[in-house]
Amino acid sequence: MEDFFVNGQAHGSVAEKLMANNMSPLALRPFIGNDGKPYVSKMIGNELKAVPVANATLRKDEWKVIDTAVIQAFKSRLIGVADLISRGLVYNIGDGLGTTVLEYQKMKDVQGATMSMNAASKGRKDRPEFDIAYLPLPIVHKEFSFDIRQLTASRKHGQPLDTTMIEMCARKCADKVEQMLFNGSGTYTFGGGTIYGYLDAPNRNTGSLTAWTASASTGATILAQVVAMKQAAIADRCYGPYVLYIPTAYETQLDEDYNSSYPKSLRQRLLEIEGISDIKVSDQMTAANVVLVQMNTETVRLVQGMGITVVEWSNDGGLTKEYKVMTISVPQVRADSEGRSGIQHWS
Repeated sequence: MEDFFVNGQAHGSVAEKLMANNMSPLALRPFIGNDGKPYVSKMIGNELKAVPVANATLRKDEWKVIDTAVIQAFKSRLIGVADLISRGLVYNIGDGLGTTVLEYQKMKDVQGATMSMNAASKGRKDRPEFDIAYLPLPIVHKEFSFDIRQLTASRKHGQPLDTTMIEMCARKCADKVEQMLFNGSGTYTFGGGTIYGYLDAPNRNTGSLTAWTASASTGATILAQVVAMKQAAIADRCYGPYVLYIPTAYETQLDEDYNSSYPKSLRQRLLEIEGISDIKVSDQMTAANVVLVQMNTETVRLVQGMGITVVEWSNDGGLTKEYKVMTISVPQVRADSEGRSGIQHWS
């Protein structure tokens, strides 16, 4: 039976399980325990417990094989998103599947403080004004399936599950999340909000640069351009730390000598600029685009409603086991009350 929702009511086994378990994806991950009986993990209070269910297909160790393959493949494709996670620039939403839009406030600045010699002097009174804004929280997902014969043959011959397709699905999900961070998803709007990235955020700062692969570009000219990007960030009251993102076309350029008399590569010389903590290569960026990003929550954060996970359901009378690799991980590029941004996008 097809799964769907009508007026908040669930129809179909998958939808019913989700609604009955507060939209937790754990409800779609039944497993066969060591005792040979089927269970599903469920939060009871603050504790995760195994609860008996009617049936399950995968054993607990088979779920571990799938989860390990998914997590490793997903992480292998993360560049910009991994930088946000490693720096703690993450905003977690507890009920990701049940939340379609993040509502947040944009606060306008207040006037400056008053200086006087009289403690009884009255200063200017005002209060900050708030505007409501919205960020869509779509699910990024990719599906695969196992024929029941594949699972049976794997167990019969003692062979581990072939995780090739699983890994491909995880990498595709990671690519989509990375794509949103760098290029946004300007054509995808929902609930009054739009997802923007480093290269299309309305308040980002833009500038011009000479292509780094051009014959006219030397180590000195590239250094001068990056220093100018940093100065533009400082002028917008964004003081770092920064990460410099470059396209793949510029990667080997940075491995060349800065100049014939300087015993370091161009990459090493750029990393000597105060405040630049790292230089990363992203294949989500097209040639002739360079981005300098201030790494703090005022500039960007990852809104995470659900980490990468895999859920299961049955089709064809149970002969086909369907799986979905999915995550709710959405970048939120931000600017302050005056429209100042910690993103320098030069091309």
